[in-house]
Amino acid sequence: MAEFDWHGGAITGATIITKSYRNTQNVRRFFKAACGESFKFDRFFMAWLKAAAGQTMADAVAEWQRRQAMR
Repeated sequence: MAEFDWHGGAITGATIITKSYRNTQNVRRFFKAACGESFKFDRFFMAWLKAAAGQTMADAVAEWQRRQAMR
């Protein structure tokens, strides 16, 4: 899987989460746009992202929304 620039690359729902994934301001902007201004990282979601190599950012949005619905 090719490396992705998590700091400056254009992130879309189709972006594949790589093993080099990082929680950056660029990623935060993507999630705030996709999930709303209430988006916040928590340690459990960050751990999920680190283990999600091969899935898409759309999958990550769906996972965050699923977690929010369970609250």
